[in-house]
Amino acid sequence: MKDFFYLIPISLALGLAGLVLFLWSLKNGQYEDLDGASERILYDDDRPSQLE
Repeated sequence: MKDFFYLIPISLALGLAGLVLFLWSLKNGQYEDLDGASERILYDDDRPSQLE
């Protein structure tokens, strides 16, 4: 039973840290362009090297 007195504050602290990091990522625009990364891989900006 004593273990719960250690585990409850640790789990609350980890949950709060996760929430703070998630809100920080929302504030900094990490989820602004969800389609851009998935479509960016389809476009090749590099020119193919020519074989001699």
